[in-house]
Amino acid sequence: MSSIVLEALEALERSKRIDKKVLLEALEAAMASAGRKAYGANLNIVVEFNESNGEFKAFAVKKVVETVTDPDLEIGVEEAQRKDPSVQAEQELRILLPKVDFGRIAAQTAKQVVLQRVREAEREKVFEDFKNRLNDVLTAEVLRMDGRSVILDIGGGTEAVLPPKEQMFKEEVMPGDRLKVFVVDVRRTARGPQVVVSRTHPALVKKLFEAEVPEIQEGIVEIKAVAREAGVRTKMAVQSYDEKVDPVGACVGMKGIRVQTVVTEILGERVDIIPWSDEPAKLISAALSPARVSRVLIEEAAKRSTVVVAEDQLSLAIGKKGQNVRLAAKLTGWKVDVKSEAQMAEEQLREASQELAAQEAAGQAAEAEEVFELPGIGAKLTARLIEAGYDDLEKMAAAETADLVKIEGIGEKTAERIRDVAARLMRGEEIEEGGDTEA
Repeated sequence: MSSIVLEALEALERSKRIDKKVLLEALEAAMASAGRKAYGANLNIVVEFNESNGEFKAFAVKKVVETVTDPDLEIGVEEAQRKDPSVQAEQELRILLPKVDFGRIAAQTAKQVVLQRVREAEREKVFEDFKNRLNDVLTAEVLRMDGRSVILDIGGGTEAVLPPKEQMFKEEVMPGDRLKVFVVDVRRTARGPQVVVSRTHPALVKKLFEAEVPEIQEGIVEIKAVAREAGVRTKMAVQSYDEKVDPVGACVGMKGIRVQTVVTEILGERVDIIPWSDEPAKLISAALSPARVSRVLIEEAAKRSTVVVAEDQLSLAIGKKGQNVRLAAKLTGWKVDVKSEAQMAEEQLREASQELAAQEAAGQAAEAEEVFELPGIGAKLTARLIEAGYDDLEKMAAAETADLVKIEGIGEKTAERIRDVAARLMRGEEIEEGGDTEA
């Protein structure tokens, strides 16, 4: 009997990957359930299996009491002490039950209990295994479709679900396809553990690069941040802790082989890799790649930035449907507002005009002359232009020389300079700060 039971348990342990101790507990619980059918349904029965001789022993557990009200669960003190002199009132006494033939029904009950316990143990084993793999990348095989969800085999006969919101845009899969997936959740359900995976999570790209780039595995290069719009574009910021190692080059690889391996896995999704910087302006400027940035204005308290670009770089900086600037904001953690040189100049002129009007109303016109300065024109002349009604670039560019020279400090050359600066700013051209042209 011993060898037959133990061999069966060991076979189950190997095939189901369940600890033999758990299987023994299940078997003892099953025999106890069968014992209640044989000895009496009201008895509190426990069963022990002796591995050395292969015997099952059944015990009725009863509470020792002064006055017995339930003979199935209680035993009097005198009777209990005849069986075990050391036992006292309020303690429990285990009484060995005679061996009986459990019969077919009892044996069937025991079998059902064992199978149920094995299923529960299997589910718990799966839950623990994949709970430890949360936030990891697995290779999965597509099994079937369940509505809009994809059911995957992730190994060991375990299935995972890829919900619609975690699927890549326009990715079509067929049974038998193999995919890299990111484990986002492992939860218990009535039907057992459920593993939820993703193809859209930004960490999937990060994990794929970690697997491809030895410098990341060695801790020389670190992925500092990832922003992703799955199926379309990803931006990733990387930092090197060895000045001899270029972090961007390490991730791209020789002839782009490393980045291409990742891109192939995510269906040709574009990946922008930029160097990380602890200086917000530098990081934001790099994050807006491939657009060329003229300057970045930082509002530290609000964690907001205004990025100024030339007119021909504006659409590139913003990206299709705002994608480039949106990903840059996600990557850096800063609010990013992109403006052209012309838009920035117009905005500053409006602000200067409003402030000038407010200061003049308060009798502070002298201080207002320092409000704003057009490149190469100077703060005082800019203030006088605004005061004379030239409060936007279009008016300045269209002004007649004869009208401009009527303003104190403006000669013909300065008037031409004003019109030229205004026209160039309207076209979005970047103008270097020059000398003051005031007369």
